[in-house]
Amino acid sequence: MDLTKDFVKTKRPCTDGFRWFVRHYQDGSNYQELLDALVAAGRIGDACWLLDQFGPSDGVRVLDDVDADAIVFAGTLEVRGNIDVAGIVRTGRDIRAGGGVRAGEALIAGGELRVAGGIRAGDRIEAGGDIRVGWGIEASGDVRGGGDLRAGWDVHCGGVLELAGNAFVGGDLRAEGELRCGKGVQAGGDVCAAGLRTGHGIVAGRSICSAMHIEAGWGVKAGEAIAADGAIRAGESLEAGGEIRAGAGYGVFAGLDVHVQAWKASARVSACRKPAGLMSGWWAGRATP
Repeated sequence: MDLTKDFVKTKRPCTDGFRWFVRHYQDGSNYQELLDALVAAGRIGDACWLLDQFGPSDGVRVLDDVDADAIVFAGTLEVRGNIDVAGIVRTGRDIRAGGGVRAGEALIAGGELRVAGGIRAGDRIEAGGDIRVGWGIEASGDVRGGGDLRAGWDVHCGGVLELAGNAFVGGDLRAEGELRCGKGVQAGGDVCAAGLRTGHGIVAGRSICSAMHIEAGWGVKAGEAIAADGAIRAGESLEAGGEIRAGAGYGVFAGLDVHVQAWKASARVSACRKPAGLMSGWWAGRATP
């Protein structure tokens, strides 16, 4: 795609950015060439603005390793080894890495994000599709994905964790903000967040905890405790190896999407002792190992 002066002007760029473009590219420029030039000049914000305006390309850039100040690429970035960037990593389509990824600022893929190693981001992580990571994820900001999240180790999110699909995590899943999944959550360790809401179910090998409410469209199952400072609401059953505990003044609700006559089969509540404030569901006693 060739970007002429008149074409860029129709997008109403900032005055300073447009002057830079005219000064360096009076006769226009190739789209990706201009993105690379903006990054090289330290104009990362302008490069991201340009990508917002003109969208992704079908280009593919294949590299052995990346060690840079920033990357803004309109297509798919394929790196055989590691990506180590001091600032932002952003693509219009997929990011694929055979090693790990470290971004000092945000890591943003317009499509899928596939990393064989681990990810560490100083700000947010965003992907238009799935996020698939062989090791763990550590982000200081939000983590948002348009598909599923799969990680072999722990996932720690310093902000909101929001997914259109499922979260499958081999270790602990922790979010300092709310954890919202359009489908379900499954973790081998703890699942903890400021608030926890899923369209489907929640399964944790250890505990499930929330500083606000726990809400699941299907059932909730934990190897240890299920605890919230707010209410606990499940469309189907609740099962914990330890206690089930809602916050003071809040209730525990199971079977919200199940007919009362079917509670014994599909809205069972099992824990080490009967939860205080159990408002709905069929108390089944202690959960069997």
